[in-house]
Amino acid sequence: MFRIMKYLSKAEIGQMLIALVSIVGQIWFDLELPDYMSDITTLVETPGSAMADIWVAGGKMLLVSLGSVACAIITGYIAARVASSFGQRLRSLEFRKVESFGPAEMSKFSTASLITRSTNDITQIQMFITMGLQLIVKSPIMAVWAVCKIAGEGFEWTVATAIAVVILLVAVVILMAMVMPKFKAMQRLTDNINLVARENLTGLRVVRAYNAEDYQESKFTKANKDLTDTQLFTNRTMAIMMPLMNTVMNGLMLAVYWIGAYLIEAAELTDKLTVFSNMVVFSSYSVQVIMSFLLMSMVFVLWPRADVSAQRVMEVLNTEPIVKNGTKRAADIAKTGQTGTVEFKNVSFTYPDSREAMLQDINFKAEKGQTVAFIGSTGSGKSSLINLVPRFYDVSAGQVLVDGVDVRDYDMVALRNKIGYVPQRSVLFKGTVAGNISYGDKPGENDAVELADTSTSAGRKREALQLATDAANDGKLTDEQMSRVKAAADVAQASEFVNRMDGGFDSPIAQGGSNVSGGQKQRLSIARAVYRHPEILIFDDSFSALDFKTDRAVRDALAEEAKDSTKLIVAQRIGTIMNADRIVVLDEGKVVGQGTHKELLENCEVYRQIAESQLSESELTA
Repeated sequence: MFRIMKYLSKAEIGQMLIALVSIVGQIWFDLELPDYMSDITTLVETPGSAMADIWVAGGKMLLVSLGSVACAIITGYIAARVASSFGQRLRSLEFRKVESFGPAEMSKFSTASLITRSTNDITQIQMFITMGLQLIVKSPIMAVWAVCKIAGEGFEWTVATAIAVVILLVAVVILMAMVMPKFKAMQRLTDNINLVARENLTGLRVVRAYNAEDYQESKFTKANKDLTDTQLFTNRTMAIMMPLMNTVMNGLMLAVYWIGAYLIEAAELTDKLTVFSNMVVFSSYSVQVIMSFLLMSMVFVLWPRADVSAQRVMEVLNTEPIVKNGTKRAADIAKTGQTGTVEFKNVSFTYPDSREAMLQDINFKAEKGQTVAFIGSTGSGKSSLINLVPRFYDVSAGQVLVDGVDVRDYDMVALRNKIGYVPQRSVLFKGTVAGNISYGDKPGENDAVELADTSTSAGRKREALQLATDAANDGKLTDEQMSRVKAAADVAQASEFVNRMDGGFDSPIAQGGSNVSGGQKQRLSIARAVYRHPEILIFDDSFSALDFKTDRAVRDALAEEAKDSTKLIVAQRIGTIMNADRIVVLDEGKVVGQGTHKELLENCEVYRQIAESQLSESELTA
């Protein structure tokens, strides 16, 4: 838990030190109260005492109480503000770290787990800072201070207090041994219930199509029951804590007064008042001792879950991406004199969690403006191959060169600014049609976004200014940008359906593009890639949801609009790629043929089999 505290800012640490002083002040005020109570008791029991003296002592006691309240308010305010600021920073850091992850790191953490870690886990840490840190500092100081105060006041009372403390410690140790493993399991079970719920919601159409509602409900019921049973066990176990504390505290008070009665009876007449005053003071201090252990028990309630949550958050923050950022920026690459060239030299690739190579000895070169297509059976490695160009993965052997430079030497931003990428599964973001097409103009450097320290007034002002600036610029495109958006939509054959939408290019797109069809999503994804006018366009089976007419229209428009861009196309249809400058045929991760459509029909058996399964004899000979 304390390892995550290294992410506290200097301002937050300074505020926590002020809170520490405030806590010490609160304890001092609390422990002064019994002394004034003793003075008042002595004055009341002493014949001839002036009422003014009692009022003075009572006034001092009231001021001390108010001082304690003031210190408690200051401590609570600072702790809440620091916890809120710290939680915000952790969420931002975790989001930035996840953004740097590649597919290899994402496979280590499930999406549901990452969501839980950035929400529920950080909430647990915030709760611990708000309450736990106060208690973990306050309880031992109060216990030691109170014990020092009562030391020498009475051996019998001290023994009674020691017995009560031992009983409490034994009970706390037993309870913690019982619930600690369960607390650790609770976060994992929370991940699981989020996973099941997310899976059901994202696959709702399939669930309904197969009448699998009962099956999904049983899965959720099991996950829910596992979490509920664990929570019930921990809650029931921890529920013993408070009654036990109250029983021990009441028993100790009874013991103090019972022992005090015997001591007063045995004392000389002149000492009876002194013993009585000591008993009143001791009873107050003994309550403080028990209260300190009560506070400590609250720490044991908050600590386990916060500690597990901190470990889970640190696990994300300490994960280093396998794909490391290079150093060569756009200015360095320009010196090569090449643009738009992509070359694979003896490339082999194995997935991080696999022992068998996915690709072996891949060699080809795409020159500027050329169209190079990849075809092969399912699982032959087509998508794996083109994913090496934008460095979603790094090669296991060989080199992938872009403009004559190994992609591993590139600064990530410089490399990906050269690429327009259309994934196999189209992805749209919540916003507008124009906002999704112009997505490539959004800032790519997350380090450029300042992490404001909102625990200070200056930090909160900077954050407010930053949010206001973002809100003012968000979604507003210049006339030149809007013209490019429309041109890209024309190339992707998307203008037709966009113009029919209410609002045209300002029409809203729901999260995940759920309010447009699969073919429309694919065309908008193509428009997004074309909008950037990149040196290299990558299409990962991006024409599969288009009808043959639209497919041909998009390819013809690309040939005209993006004639200077190198196009890498993965496709299943022969018709989509038969006019490519070069077709690379893959089979079981190896290149089994390269050439034009006609050349491959003559000398590549794998390609000919694919062609014969899709084209008629007349089309093959055309």
